[in-house]
Amino acid sequence: MLNTARRSLSRPPAWVLIPGLLGAAVILLPMTGMMTRLNWAELPGLLSSASSLAALRLSLWTALTATLLCLLLGVPLALLLAHARFRGLALLRSLVLLPLVLPPVVGGLALLYTFGRQGLLGGALEVLGVQIAYSSIAVVLAMTFVSMPFLVISVETALRGLDQEVLDAAAVDGAGRTRLLRHITLPLITPGLVSGAVLAFARSLGEFGATLAFAGNQQGVTRTLPLEIYLQREADPDAAMALSLLLIAVAVVVISLAYGRMRPTAA
Repeated sequence: MLNTARRSLSRPPAWVLIPGLLGAAVILLPMTGMMTRLNWAELPGLLSSASSLAALRLSLWTALTATLLCLLLGVPLALLLAHARFRGLALLRSLVLLPLVLPPVVGGLALLYTFGRQGLLGGALEVLGVQIAYSSIAVVLAMTFVSMPFLVISVETALRGLDQEVLDAAAVDGAGRTRLLRHITLPLITPGLVSGAVLAFARSLGEFGATLAFAGNQQGVTRTLPLEIYLQREADPDAAMALSLLLIAVAVVVISLAYGRMRPTAA
């Protein structure tokens, strides 16, 4: 009886239902409107074209690669932001999270002026025979640039929520910093790590502006699914809607699987 009363009190008040449903409608109604315009009978043919399949394959492997880069670089960065103490830390955090609010096309131009042929590092890379701009590598870098803040902020939040007493007890027992990180910290922040990786992958999958500005639009090389949708918008609206539905479906499946595994079981 007491547990039932506590669960009832922890629920939001009834009036929250109305703005909550309106908020859901803002997201769901546009998708519903798109689906009502789609020619479902032609859907398999629209999705199986050579250009659509090439764009899907490119989007999936570049988004996965960008997510791995976010994990390899973003987790150490989140550890630095969560534990380091030095002047300028707040400024560093602001700069790291800047892509969250920066227009993606501006990020693409920044990457181009850094890694392009006439960019800050582009000339040195050209001497070494490495060309990044307008290549598949550029797609991965553009996705990583816009996606890493999602991983960093999720992991840093999880790190700040750790019980310091648990870490102190492990240190007293003789665990070194690397062992503490591997066996205590990372397992404890797994939900935040998974959440950040899922958000990074979903953001990478939908990336458009930075990719277009930095990587261009070459079929099979840099033309990801969002770019293919943009091209088909004028030439074949039905194909554009079909590809949009495919992109939405892939994102929903990935997010549902990840968050379904993370959802705590009821007591």
